[in-house]
Amino acid sequence: MKIGMITDSVGDLNFDEMLALAARLGLDTLEFACGNWSSAPHLNLTELLSSEPKRREFRRRLSDHGIEISALNCSGNPLYPGDEGKRHDTVTRDTIKLASLMDVDRVVLMSGCPGAPGDMHPNWITVDWPLEVRETLRWQWEEVLVPYWHDLVAYSNGLGIRKLCLELHGQQNVYNVRTLMKLRAAVGDTVGANYDPSHLMWMGADPIAAIRALGPTIFHVHAKDTRIDQTLAGLNSRIETIPGDRFQERAWNYVTLGYGHGEQWWAEFVATLAAVGYDGVLSIEHEDFMLLPIEGMEKTVALLDRIVINRPKRRSRRR
Repeated sequence: MKIGMITDSVGDLNFDEMLALAARLGLDTLEFACGNWSSAPHLNLTELLSSEPKRREFRRRLSDHGIEISALNCSGNPLYPGDEGKRHDTVTRDTIKLASLMDVDRVVLMSGCPGAPGDMHPNWITVDWPLEVRETLRWQWEEVLVPYWHDLVAYSNGLGIRKLCLELHGQQNVYNVRTLMKLRAAVGDTVGANYDPSHLMWMGADPIAAIRALGPTIFHVHAKDTRIDQTLAGLNSRIETIPGDRFQERAWNYVTLGYGHGEQWWAEFVATLAAVGYDGVLSIEHEDFMLLPIEGMEKTVALLDRIVINRPKRRSRRR
């Protein structure tokens, strides 16, 4: 396995500062966001799409530090009603095109979530009552989601990209094992998981059991932890709408690895990934309001260094 990060984790650093940090931490790979919900602080999608010399220079700067690209990321909601969804779809397709041009074999994204007919905003259905929500959910899947993904898979395959890595995330139609497998059955095996256990943690699933169920459909992994405040969750449930920066008041928070689940849990996580055949990247995603990003990255890399399995010998880095 390899250790990497999505560079938005240190989005306040410029490209050179980010790359220097990645080299100092000994990272093997980087995952670059290209837009949509990210400001894409370290990659200019339009510039790289239009210039082959710019693409060569981008790869050279990484190669000088012995670093590869694990994936491009365009997480957003291409099914958002109206112009917003069209904009997200454009960035999604441009990201897939850039991955093809840069010989990156996988793209991280989310399934999207439409509204109901006539809605101006997405509508994430999480219960089966009142009865009208069942019709909304049927419409979302049969008339919007599956047709969209049939088309996106065909577009992706036409460009040689056969790994679209969907993050199982709330406020998306695909948010757990069952819904990922449902979409995969409908549109084919180009769709797999960007497996981020932190979301399953707050939703109450068992991330280790989910690895066993997903098996080879795991195409990419985000390393991110969640801490559940058992007192607040016991009072208010894990349905949480308080903003993340008010972390003291929330039932759950994204945290640096080890601060939600201990090192032994993460060792089991890595061992279970290995047992189902995953030998790819653990891409760190820092979204911890309690620790500064660089400190969080340092602590996470230190933990992963102790538990990763079959990490390849690092290539020499230019000094």
